[in-house]
Amino acid sequence: MSTNENFAKLFEQSLANMRMDVGAIIPATIVRIEKDYVIVDAGFKSEGVIPVDQFQNEQGELDAAIGDTVDVYLEAVEDGFGETRLSREKAKRAETWNKLEKAHEKKETVLGVITGKVKGGFTVEIGNVRAFLPGSLVDVRPTRDSSYTYLEGKELEFKVIKMDSRRNNVVVSRRAVVEEENSSERDALLANISEGQELKGIVKNLTDYGAFIDLGGIDGLLHITDMSWKRIKHPSEILNVGDEIPVVVLKYDQDRQRVSLGMKQLGNDPWSSIKQRYPEDLRLRGKVTNIADYGCFVELEEGVEGLVHVSEMSWTNKNIHPSKVVQLGDEVDVIVLEIDEDRRRISLGLKQCTENPWEEFAGKHHKDEVITGKIKSITDFGIFIGLDGAIDGLVHLNDISWNETGEDAIRNFKKGDEVSAVILAIDPDRERISLGIKQLEKDEFSSYVEVHGKNSVVTGTVSEVEAKGATITLAENVQGYLKAGEISADKVKDASEVLKVGDEVEAKITNIDRKNRVVQLSIKAKENQEQADTLRQLNKEADASGATLGDLMKEQIGSKDAD
Repeated sequence: MSTNENFAKLFEQSLANMRMDVGAIIPATIVRIEKDYVIVDAGFKSEGVIPVDQFQNEQGELDAAIGDTVDVYLEAVEDGFGETRLSREKAKRAETWNKLEKAHEKKETVLGVITGKVKGGFTVEIGNVRAFLPGSLVDVRPTRDSSYTYLEGKELEFKVIKMDSRRNNVVVSRRAVVEEENSSERDALLANISEGQELKGIVKNLTDYGAFIDLGGIDGLLHITDMSWKRIKHPSEILNVGDEIPVVVLKYDQDRQRVSLGMKQLGNDPWSSIKQRYPEDLRLRGKVTNIADYGCFVELEEGVEGLVHVSEMSWTNKNIHPSKVVQLGDEVDVIVLEIDEDRRRISLGLKQCTENPWEEFAGKHHKDEVITGKIKSITDFGIFIGLDGAIDGLVHLNDISWNETGEDAIRNFKKGDEVSAVILAIDPDRERISLGIKQLEKDEFSSYVEVHGKNSVVTGTVSEVEAKGATITLAENVQGYLKAGEISADKVKDASEVLKVGDEVEAKITNIDRKNRVVQLSIKAKENQEQADTLRQLNKEADASGATLGDLMKEQIGSKDAD
């Protein structure tokens, strides 16, 4: 066999061996670099042509030179009629995969970059291998999806916790690295931490109720109420994830290894000596920072807010919504009403900065004065009349009419009517003005009972009669009532059997019911009074003449019989 034949046989055998090694990583030499391709020689019949981007680094720069020896992945060996297919990218991937397997076996760390978010976690680029980082393994504390941004794009250390070559699946953990790194730092920190200690930390996570601060091996909670002396609605108003901030240890629970932090405590408390700086009745200017259904909050200085209750916003409208009076951001004048230093509360007044219409009315008007106004509303208990200063006066049901019940008299009025009334009382402190309409007219009942008091004998006409008694008209709009038992000394069961409408009766006033405007009458009492008067007169005459009372009574009876 010739030398050429031996060489050809050996070459074919070499090719056969090569074909069995498809997928192997082999060395190759760069022989040329074109615009779009890199040409390499791996010792085959034909040279390999590999896209130039497989030789670029992360910055997009070419990381290769002619003569360099590089590892390539053998995809296919041609049989003399084509090209040899090689891949630098697959070789680098295989190399990275091997490193990951070794790191997994030896529990070593690998470097990677968080590049994006996927369902349940994040993607991490390790070389040219994409791994999965579960959300629960980003940090020692579970991280919200929106809070990983401060780690994105940074080269970080990870530990490989799971690999599956068939599925090309790699799972990594940053938490394991952090826990390992922080173990010694945590032990040192926990051994020396104490309440009142000032530290610096990194904002790791923001929640609705506060922020978690990395103190270097252990996390502390900075509650929203301990961030600032002023009111804030969310921690994001003053903090960002990744910020380095100074804090002070407020409380340390050694058993549970929990640290409560404060930030506002590093500055002066604006509530100290608050009463000296804001005495009651002090007028000052502030900014509306919040509006609620029950009032608005006014900032007096950084960290000091007071509440203007809705009842202290308007003199005349107690049910108005605060948003109808002030707007967020308004500069307003207020009066300090009360300070509760222990509870850190200041009560402010807005209406007190304007003229009190109730006091103004009291200064201009007086009791018994007649005023005129329009009816603003009618209620079950009376009539409200609009007065000067946009305030109302009340005419109670009992003060509408002398002669009708309030329920009947109020039907004669409607909203918008202009009416006159007499001022009965003015109470600026209670913000009440009492008015009367019936007081405009003469009270015939009062006039009558002033002349005819109790025990007076009066004359009237029966206007109504029933078994129990009779109604007696004594004067215009003045009624008396005569019970059946008061008609006579003799027992009367049915008044209608003794009296009829139109009869004139003479009776004694036994009681005056001014509230119900009724005069109680009694004929029996009148007759008893007359008999007593006669007896007293006879006693006087007997004493004067020396005769006995019996003789005088016989004489009087006899004279009556003679008549």
